[in-house]
Amino acid sequence: MYLKDPKAIEEKSFDIIKKGIDKNLFSDEELEVVKRVVHATADFEFARLIKFNNGAVEAGIKAIRMGCNIVTDTRMARAGIKRELAKSFGIRVRCYASSKEAEKMAEQNMTRAMAAVILSLRDPENKIFVIGNAPTALFKLNDLIREGKVSPALVVGVPVGFVGAKESKEELLELPVPSIVVQGCKGGTPVAVAIINALLFLAERRDELG
Repeated sequence: MYLKDPKAIEEKSFDIIKKGIDKNLFSDEELEVVKRVVHATADFEFARLIKFNNGAVEAGIKAIRMGCNIVTDTRMARAGIKRELAKSFGIRVRCYASSKEAEKMAEQNMTRAMAAVILSLRDPENKIFVIGNAPTALFKLNDLIREGKVSPALVVGVPVGFVGAKESKEELLELPVPSIVVQGCKGGTPVAVAIINALLFLAERRDELG
C-alpha cells in the first residue's frame, strides 16, 4: 500500500520535515523557507547550512509585494519559479544567460552567467537575484554590489559545486545586502527555486491577511 493522493503525500512529507527540523533556530517565516528547501532536496542538512542575512525574508517579501523583477542565472530556475504567482504581483521573471548578447559578451573573457548579471542591470526593476548554478554569476554580482553599481532587494545565493561555490557565498555573506545562502558546496537550482517559491507563497499569505 502506498499513498496516491498528491495532497496527502505533500501533507505527510511536510509533517515528517516539521518533526526533523529544530524550529527554535528560525523565525516562523524562515522556517517555511527551510521546510520548502528540505522538501525539494530530501536533505535535512540544509536546515543546518542555510543562512538568512540582513533581514532577508522580510526584505524578500517586501520586494515581491512591490513587484520587483526576479533575475535567475539559468532557464531551469526561471522555469521552476511559480510564474503565475509572480505575475499576480506584477513581477517579471527573467534570465539573460541564453541571450545572443550574453553569448557575444562571453567571448570577452567571461562566462555567460557573468554577462547575464551585467545585462540585468539595464532594468532598475530587476531587484531580486536568484543564483543556484553559477558561482561566476554570484562573484560578478558581489563585485557590482561592492562597486555600488547595484543594490539588490534580495540575493538568493546558493550556487552548487566544488570550484568557487563556497567562496562566492562567503563573499556574499560579508556584503550589506539581504541574502539567503547555503554555506559550503551544496546548493543548486532546485534549492534556489524552493527558496523563491516559498517567499512568493509567504507574500501571497500576507496579501490574504491584509
